Formats: sequence, C-alpha cells, structure tokens
Amino acid sequence: MTSHVPVEGHAASGSKPAPPSTIVIFGAGGDLTKRLLMPALYNLAGSRLLDGATTIWGVDHSDATDETWRQNLSDTMESFTKDETAEFHATHIDPTAWGFVRDRLHYLKGDFLAPETYRQIGEKIPGNAVFYLAVAARFFAPIVEHLGQAGLLKQGDDRFRRVVIEKPFGSDLASAQELNKRLLTVADESQLYRIDHFLGKETVQSIMAIRFANGMFEPIWRRDFVDHVQITAAETIGVEERGAFYEPTGALRDMVPNHLFQLLCMTAMEPPVSFDAEAVRTEKAKLVQAVRPVQPGDAVRGQYRAGQVQGHAVPSYRDEPHVAGDSRTETYAALKLTIDNWRWGGVPFYLRTGKRMTGRRTEIAVHFKPAPYQLFRDTPVDQIAPNILRIMVDPVQGMTTTFNAKVPGPSMRLGAVRSTFREGDFFAQEPNVGYETLLYDCLCGDATLFQRADNIEASWAAVDPLVKAWGAGGEPEPYASGSAGPEAADELLARDGRRWLPLDGD
Repeated sequence: MTSHVPVEGHAASGSKPAPPSTIVIFGAGGDLTKRLLMPALYNLAGSRLLDGATTIWGVDHSDATDETWRQNLSDTMESFTKDETAEFHATHIDPTAWGFVRDRLHYLKGDFLAPETYRQIGEKIPGNAVFYLAVAARFFAPIVEHLGQAGLLKQGDDRFRRVVIEKPFGSDLASAQELNKRLLTVADESQLYRIDHFLGKETVQSIMAIRFANGMFEPIWRRDFVDHVQITAAETIGVEERGAFYEPTGALRDMVPNHLFQLLCMTAMEPPVSFDAEAVRTEKAKLVQAVRPVQPGDAVRGQYRAGQVQGHAVPSYRDEPHVAGDSRTETYAALKLTIDNWRWGGVPFYLRTGKRMTGRRTEIAVHFKPAPYQLFRDTPVDQIAPNILRIMVDPVQGMTTTFNAKVPGPSMRLGAVRSTFREGDFFAQEPNVGYETLLYDCLCGDATLFQRADNIEASWAAVDPLVKAWGAGGEPEPYASGSAGPEAADELLARDGRRWLPLDGD
C-alpha cells in the first residue's frame, strides 16, 4: 500500500498535504523547470506538503527516459550547493526530500502540437491533474486547446483538472484578450491559474495582514493621510543571456502589468468581504479597473549604457548578446499612476523598474502627509523628515517605519528615527524560491494568489497607451549602469515636488 504521507511526520507548516495529484510539466527540459519548479517541489516535500501518491510527468520534445531525466535534475539540484547566485541555494540537498521527488519523476517525449501526445498523457492521469505550462507563450493556447479536445480538462466530483499558465500573458491588451478568449473556450475560469511568482514571496502575501490586521495602519491607509506611494523593483543584473527574449519584450511588458501591478493591488485594493479567493480577486480587479490609462507624458523609458555595478565594469545593453546594436527596447520604466476611486483620489502612485541599477531592491514605500507645523514654528521645520512606511520585499523581507522624535537636550530639536522589522528576526524562515506557496495553493484549489481574466485585461488596458506609443518609435533615455536610472525619471517626480527614495541605502 502506498503511504499518503510524503515524509515521516506531520507537515512542518501545520498545513495538510495537498491532495494526491499528477503534475504534468510541459517544458520538462527548460530552465524554469530546473531552476524553480524542481526546487519548489523539493521544498514542499521537505515540508511534508506533497501527498505520497503524487506523480510528476515531464513532457518535452527531447529524447530522454525516466532515468536520464531524473539524473539530469539530480545533477542540477546538486549544482545549487555550489552556486550562491542561484534563486535556490542550499548548503546540501536532503536525500530524503529529493528522493521523494526523484522517485516520482517520469518522462514523456512528445510534440506539444500533436494529438498523439495528449492521448498518451490521458493514459497516465486517471485522477486529479495539474498541467503546468513552463513553455514559450506561443504554446499556451495550443496546449490548452489540445488538452480540451482530448477530454483531459473534464472534471467531476471525484477529480479536478487545473492549468497553470506562466507569464507573459499576452504582449498587449488585444493579445491578452485573444488569449483569454481561446482559453475560456475550452476551460472554465476556475481551472485557469495565471501565475505570478512575485505573489509567492512571503512579504507580498503579508501586505494584507499589515494593512487589515492592524488598527494603527488601516484607518490612515487613504487619501486623507497618504501623500504618495512609490513601488520599486530594481535589479543590478542586466539581461545577461536573455537578449532574444528581452528585445521584443522590454521592461514595461516584462514587469509592469504583472509584477508591479500585483504589488499595487495588494497595497491599494479595498478590504475584501472575506479572504475567499473570489472576494480577494474581485477587489484586485476593481482596483486595476480604476487605474486611469497612463499617457506618455506620465512615463519615462530608459536604456542602460556601459558603467560600473558594484565595482565591476558592465557593457551597454546594446552590446549584450542577441541585442540589436540600435535597439530601442527599454530596460527601465517609470510611471505615474492615478487611481480614480474614493480611497485614493488625488494620491499619485509612482512605479519604477529597471536593470543595471545602483542597488537591488523591491519595495513599497507609503509616504504620509506631514503633521501641522504650528507647534514647531520656532524650530527648523524644514529638517523634519517625512513619515514613511517601507514594506521590503526583496532581498530583505520586512518593514521599516520612519518618524520624528525629540533629540535629547535642552532645546526642541527633532530627529528622524527608524524602526525596523525583519521577518527572519521573528519567524522561522523556510526555504523558498517563490513558487512553493503557489504550487501548493494550486494543488489545493486556492486561487487567491492567481490572476483572473478581468484583472489581466484591466492591467494591459492601463498601460496600453504606453505600449502603443513606445512601440511607434523614439529613443529611450540613456542611463549609466550602476546609476538610479535616467534623469527624466527624477524629473517625473520633481515636477510634483517629490523625489525617489535612494536605491543604495536606507
């Protein structure tokens, strides 16, 4: 008899193991499978969150057998013990947890566009199944259509069938609408799990807890008290070897309508009536639908040139592999958003993302309006620091608050002080590459952290004017690698009397 407990003992998180399922990964030989999906499954096994009857099938066009695929992935997992720069890094691989995953790996060579592939898949999944599309975006609709035509998406009381779809979900509003139309012709919305790995980060998930579980924050989380909000996703790395993907994509498509808008939703959405998945997703969709379409005058695009990043000389974007020498693809994007609802009317949201920046930082910074100064009329009020709540997502996870206090001494002088909370100081940190929670939730049927069709389309609608304008031509603003971005991005805030927070310090 097969045990339904994956590793001896109870789930480390206190959660129950996911239901027994067959996980079918299209794109078994791809980078995503190796770097993120397998480490995530390994971590879930180590946390005892996979059922003992779990089976994993990899599908790809390359020649391989069960054993060669297992060995290839085992070698990759071992390589992570030597690569400290990998998303997943471990000092050693636990043989019990990896053995649990390894023993359940099976391989099927197949053409994604051939009906015979789906006939063979159907023979191997009699019960629950999750189909993970770790493939190029051009295969999303054809794979789901083939699954539907083969009857592999039919559900019943005794089984579920779900599809996980990676980004990019469309390249503009029209393509996103067309993709949704094709998918929803053969699958129900409840079966589609559009994944954004940003939402797998613990700090992102905790934003709702920070907002709605604390009486000190919830009452002031509105236009009466908030001056503006900055949302940043800055990287020190360049495009590296991803030029072929990045050239037709750029920073706007790659980051804004998915990652940054998901951070925006968690920050600005109205309180849901419950934490039921549809209640949360409805509030997210309503928030994005209230975003006024961004016009070119409220946005800046930039492209990195050669420079120094953390003491190392790096090339210009145009000198990267697989990048055109006259490329106009942006590697930096900054936007000013306006949200037309009662909570946020008149409060600007500034978003920025870029590569080859002076520091690596993903965070949300809520800037509060200043207190009346009459009480301090005889003090240097121009030195009073603004109150800022910074929710740190990456690489540090936690939160800082900046406020003013009296400097010790006989006179009334104010000084800025900071209180910092780091998750690792208070809570045990379980290994995480950002996919564990998302995979577990999909297996359990919890769609809270996944995007719905209306949310996707509203996000693309908000940036559609920029997609069209930037695609029509024009040069992106140059900025030196290792800087904070193009000067025009500073001017975007300066015209409102504001400035970006620094990327290279507190």
